[in-house]
Amino acid sequence: MGDRSPKSVQKQASQKQSKSNDSNSKKQQLISAQQATKAKLAASKKK
Repeated sequence: MGDRSPKSVQKQASQKQSKSNDSNSKKQQLISAQQATKAKLAASKKK
């Protein structure tokens, strides 16, 4: 069976948090890239 020591539980929780933070940062990068593209398009249309 799995190890249920406090250290093991802590490690699993931190890994889960790290994974979630990583996916959130990737989403943020994608959103900001899309916003930058829209801004460039808007700027080129104004010219």
